[in-house]
Amino acid sequence: MELFRSFTFEAAHHLPNVPAGHKCRRLHGHSYQVEIHVVGDVDPETGMVIDFAVIADAFEPLRARLDHYYLNEVEGLQNPTSENLAAWIWDRLSGPLPLAGVVVRETCTSGVNYRGAAG
Repeated sequence: MELFRSFTFEAAHHLPNVPAGHKCRRLHGHSYQVEIHVVGDVDPETGMVIDFAVIADAFEPLRARLDHYYLNEVEGLQNPTSENLAAWIWDRLSGPLPLAGVVVRETCTSGVNYRGAAG
């Protein structure tokens, strides 16, 4: 079974590798939405795959490092596209959590669903 927990944070960035004149090359911000998807079997005793609080606790240090920061200055996010941000989050949570996917939305109409290096 797959379940998810959603989070939000605010951050600024610019994309240094897009062509000159591209609007995303300028400094701007987003109200990011992140979903952390985990997968596993339902424990017959608890009736849960994982407690939602465990997901929240695992993501909190990352949220604290991203919220109201300039993403280009975060180690590993020098080119903070949504794709790179999703992979950055995955790399930090794939050990502590049985991840199935990381969804990052930078606007209400645009986002990415990352399912690990192979997916």
